[in-house]
Amino acid sequence: MKIIKMENHKAEYEKYKALRQKTADLENILGLLSWDQEVYMPQEGAQFRAQQQATLSGVVHEMSTSPEYIKTLEKLYAAKDKFPFTERKNIEESYKSLKKNRKLPTDFIQRESKAISEAYQAWMKARKENNFQTFKPQLRTIISLQRDKAELLGYQDHPYNALLDLYEPEMTVSKLDVIFADVRKNLSTFFGKIKDKEQPDDSFFNTNFDKDAQIQLCRKLVEDLGYSWKSGRLDLSEHPFSISFNPQDARITTRINETDIRESIWGSIHETGHAFYELGLPAEQYGLPAGSPVSLSMHESQSRLWENNVGKSQAYISAYMPLLKNAFPDAFGNVTDTQFFKGLNKVQPDLIRINSDEVTYHFHILLRYELEKDLIDGTLSVNDLEEAWNAKIKGYLGLDVPSPKMGVLQDIHWSHGSLGYFPTYSLGSFYAAQFYHFAEQAIPNLTDQIANKQFGDLLNWLRENVHRHGHTFTSEELCKIATGEGLDYKYFDDYLNRKYAVVYGI
Repeated sequence: MKIIKMENHKAEYEKYKALRQKTADLENILGLLSWDQEVYMPQEGAQFRAQQQATLSGVVHEMSTSPEYIKTLEKLYAAKDKFPFTERKNIEESYKSLKKNRKLPTDFIQRESKAISEAYQAWMKARKENNFQTFKPQLRTIISLQRDKAELLGYQDHPYNALLDLYEPEMTVSKLDVIFADVRKNLSTFFGKIKDKEQPDDSFFNTNFDKDAQIQLCRKLVEDLGYSWKSGRLDLSEHPFSISFNPQDARITTRINETDIRESIWGSIHETGHAFYELGLPAEQYGLPAGSPVSLSMHESQSRLWENNVGKSQAYISAYMPLLKNAFPDAFGNVTDTQFFKGLNKVQPDLIRINSDEVTYHFHILLRYELEKDLIDGTLSVNDLEEAWNAKIKGYLGLDVPSPKMGVLQDIHWSHGSLGYFPTYSLGSFYAAQFYHFAEQAIPNLTDQIANKQFGDLLNWLRENVHRHGHTFTSEELCKIATGEGLDYKYFDDYLNRKYAVVYGI
């Protein structure tokens, strides 16, 4: 590789930037097709949508591995030390991505994209029929492709490491095994303290809640947090999600359950946290690593912080009880703030991951992590997956799974080919607790602000300490910048003990 001359390196960087942003444009158009597929697309459009997505995915991959892009980036990488910090980081991270992309042939990208689109439709059909058999053929294809991807990318020790690295750079099975061993022990001990305590009443959540009234309420709640309709939307989908197309367009969806309002409200708040992260990235770095999230666990830290540390706090509940009572007087008219807070934070194992409390939630992540590892290394087959799922649910949560929709078919992730994603949920919760602790130190009256529906200082703290850095640091480095230390589970443990001391009197 030739070292570029000093007088040329700026021009080469601008060329790289233009190529990278052009690719990002197409990636975001592809994202728009995916959003439409899950929100508005008619069922009969599925076949041609899969073809369109596969074609565009191939074009994106070809652009990101084109001779022109490779030549430009290799020149820049050879001279990376001549650039200022942000530009150097963009070059380094882009070079890492290029090395990965060059390992995945275009025909593989197209096959994977088509398989994912078809798997999503099969998953939707299987959920409707409540029949895992309907999804098995497509899931087998997805698992086979993910195994192939691991081999193409390369790995040390375990093929699952190659997939983990796509969502949480530098994370490995050996690291996660230690983390989840500690989590299993600590959460089991904590759960043991409260499982025999008198359970809070949460029956007022299980009544009839009008769909339109729920949507209207969710819109009000996320707007109050600071979510702007000039740069976002709230729609309905089978599985709640957030998606961004640029730093000024980050959309969210929620799911309505007319017999339990918790799904829509805290699902909406959760997805708003994701959108905040995307909207807080530096616009001038669009399409570049510095304008991208650092990892999925960091992304999840933002959603869990707003959903749990804020949205399920006593201060937040007290602030919004008048609005909740006004919207649903039959359900909440005679419920006190404290009763609502305790009922909302009740610890009771649930079959559905996204409906689970903050304690047992992580057992859901643990079992998915274990199943994914076994699927990828061949220890477990798709034929035996449902039985294995049900056995782990029984072992970890003591629950019997009555149907596939309540068990192995509940998550969208496998239909998207997102194996290696689930561990980031637990990591995100632990980062969230640590960030919130230090935000409280920086904003001494934060609890009072929340009680008065004032969220600007907290959002600004996150913008300054997390969002604006994009992917110029690793998750661990970013945590040290924001809090002065690396990720430490003790902050999550302290958070649980403080909250549930009020709920259960422990």
